[in-house]
This record gives sequence, structure tokens and C-alpha cells, in this order.
Amino acid sequence: MRERILELVKYRELVRNLVIRDIKLRYRNSVLGFVWCLGNPLLMMAVFTVVFTILMPKNVIPKYPVFILCALLPWNYFNTAIMGAIDSIVGNAHLIKKVYFPREVLPLSIVLANLVNFLLALIVLFAMLFVFRVHLTPWALYLPLIIFIQTIFTLGLALIFATLNVFYRDTKIIMEVGMLAWFFLTPIFYRIEDLVPQYARLMYWVNPMASFISWYRIVLYHGISMEPGFIFRTFVTSVIALVVGYFVFTRYSSVFGEEV
Repeated sequence: MRERILELVKYRELVRNLVIRDIKLRYRNSVLGFVWCLGNPLLMMAVFTVVFTILMPKNVIPKYPVFILCALLPWNYFNTAIMGAIDSIVGNAHLIKKVYFPREVLPLSIVLANLVNFLLALIVLFAMLFVFRVHLTPWALYLPLIIFIQTIFTLGLALIFATLNVFYRDTKIIMEVGMLAWFFLTPIFYRIEDLVPQYARLMYWVNPMASFISWYRIVLYHGISMEPGFIFRTFVTSVIALVVGYFVFTRYSSVFGEEV
């Protein structure tokens, strides 16, 4: 594994070029281009706000646009990265058959490209924090750590699903439904405290994205500290996902050329 990681470092220029390519392809022939990094979350925030504050006036969550953005932006990053990475190997069959390079470069570039979009979209979140007078506390300094750990977790799953899609092309179709279900099972537009207590505790254990969403809200929306045990569990889960994902990917990457 150490040798493969060192080899991956040698191909960092290829990773950079693929990230730039993925970003350009996303906004190709788009009138607003990169502005959609800001406009898309604003439009989604507006829809959720109308539904859960105007059409459902009994919603008592204060400063709901900030509440929803703290969850929606990390989820969009996770969702688009996973769905893009699933097809990263099969969609680049022409490269895999002709040129040698570490195959993990492909899903990695997808995750990093979506990370760039996520970082740009954070401009919208900080603007809404200012508009709604949500004061940042020193705990907001945890934000880079949260993003880093989420990226580790996302990359681990991206490697697993990219591998599965090489051998089972139904993976992408199944995951489209699976990600939609995962969205509703994650406290994005509702509070986890509103669930039955035993279900809330269970969600933290079986749904890592629930932990990430809570983490973002704790340091940005609530501006309070987090339990060290909560941070440790989330980090360990993410590292395990990355190790398992990398093992599965490298175990089968040598036959990708034959399968695609």
C-alpha cells in the first residue's frame, strides 16, 4: 500500500488535470458557469424554506435557511461525489485500456472536483450566516477538520462503488434509489431531536452522514463544542471506510481493463 500511495503522489499532476477537466465538463455550455456553485444551493434552500416554513407554518426551527444549508451543502457534496465516482472507471474505459496510471486517480479526481464545488458553495452558507446574524464562535475552526474527515469517508465509499460498478453495471441504478432513501433517512430538513430517542441514537450509529450533518450544525448553526467521543467515532468510521475502500479497489484494479 505504501508503494501505491507513493505512486499516486507521482501522478498528482494527472489528478490535478482530471479535477480541472471534471469541473469544466460540469459547467460546459452553461450560461452562468461557476455561478451555479452559488445559485444551486440558494434555489434548493428557497424551496425547502417555502415548504417547511410557509406551507408548514408549525415548523418551529429558527433561522431555517441557515439550518437547512448547514446540512444541504455537505449532503450535495457527498451525493454528487459518490454518484460521479461510481461511473469513473467504466466511463473512462478508453483511458484504462490504452494508458497506464494508478486507477484510483479516477474516483479520487471526482471526489476532489466535488470538494472544490463544495468549498465554493460555502460562500452561500457564510453569506446566510451574516444575513441571519448567526455569529460564528471559535468552534467554527473545526470546519476544515470536518471537511477533511468527510472527504476521507466519501473517498472510501467512492472506491467501493466504483469497483462494484465495473463488475455489476446495475450499481449506479440501485444507488440512485439508495441515495434518495439515504437523503430522507438523514436529518437534513428536520432535526434529529424530533425523532423517537432510540431511533435518534440508532441513526448516529448506522448513518455516518447523520453524524457529519450534526457536526456541521453544532459548530456553525449552534456555535457550541462537540464531545471528543463523537469526533473520535466519526473519524474512526471514516478511516475504516477509506481503508476498506482502498483495499477493495486495489484488489480488483488489475482486471479493470478486461472488464470495461
